[in-house]
Amino acid sequence: MRVVVTGAAGFLGRRLTARLLQTGTLDGRPITRLVAVDRVALPAMPTVRPHVDVLHGDLTDHLDILFAQPVDVLFHLAAAVSAECESDFDLGMRVNVDATRALVDAARTQSATGGPVPRLVFTSSLAVYGSTPALPLPPLISESTLPQPQSSYGAQKLICEQLISDCTRRGILDGRIVRLMTVAVRPGTPNAAASGFASSIIREPLTGLPATCPVRPDLRLALSSLRRTVQGILRIAEAERGTGPGRLNGPTPVNLPALTVSVADMLDTLRQVAGNAADLVTIAPDPAVEAIVTSWPCAFDNRRAAALGLRPDPDFLSVVRDFLADRNSVGQDEGPRGHDVPGPPLR
Repeated sequence: MRVVVTGAAGFLGRRLTARLLQTGTLDGRPITRLVAVDRVALPAMPTVRPHVDVLHGDLTDHLDILFAQPVDVLFHLAAAVSAECESDFDLGMRVNVDATRALVDAARTQSATGGPVPRLVFTSSLAVYGSTPALPLPPLISESTLPQPQSSYGAQKLICEQLISDCTRRGILDGRIVRLMTVAVRPGTPNAAASGFASSIIREPLTGLPATCPVRPDLRLALSSLRRTVQGILRIAEAERGTGPGRLNGPTPVNLPALTVSVADMLDTLRQVAGNAADLVTIAPDPAVEAIVTSWPCAFDNRRAAALGLRPDPDFLSVVRDFLADRNSVGQDEGPRGHDVPGPPLR
């Protein structure tokens, strides 16, 4: 089985590739080759079972290499994040929409020319949902709730969802759409995601560093730990098609299960774990960040995910404890090191 991971150097991509390399299997089949793609270099992975190719550079510049051999499963994680897309519309369209369209076209060519129908696992977002005065969101969100994104990032994710769903309906590819919750606590350094504060207000104080919270403390968020997010992506990637519990019904997206928690509750948990570390967090609301984050729903009906065997984190304390355990373990942020295939200069 040949598996491709785009965005493999990101915090989520690193954990996913590490998991695939550690197990060496997917869907009960051995992974004979893993291709990790990102614009930046990937750190080392101490134990590598499948042969690994690492591609550095823009995704669209590597499509010929990616599909030079048949692709069985493709995890498409590469994306420009929420605040980036809001400040630079063209960047979001190029990275999120145009690159996904090019990837789908390459997968389509593979199946149309007699190759295997590739399984494309696309990480979407809760940002596809939003509320308007004419169509306010219901108190509890499910996959049947009408998506109406209120950010460019959410709109771009929804465009890609619809493209992948239609190609799945047509038999061009086997699309699996995973709608992610806000992932916390993310390892590494802050990024440009509007939701990044949900990690930084915990991660930075735990290392003695100050952090700024750009939203009001009573704001509620739909969260998922890194562990449960990766678990959910892999479960949906491996799920059988069909009807009934534990199966995927057509190309319908799956919302990963969410833990609903307020920012104030998160800070109370930080005090419980690390005492005065919570004093390093400064509340300084940023209207631009609040406008994006408050448009996202915070409470989800988790029944569809539960039918696939997925559950939300039990509480935020367990999320923080998991983060600390992973941070203290060796190689928790490491990804694959394999045969580097040189790419063009980054743009």
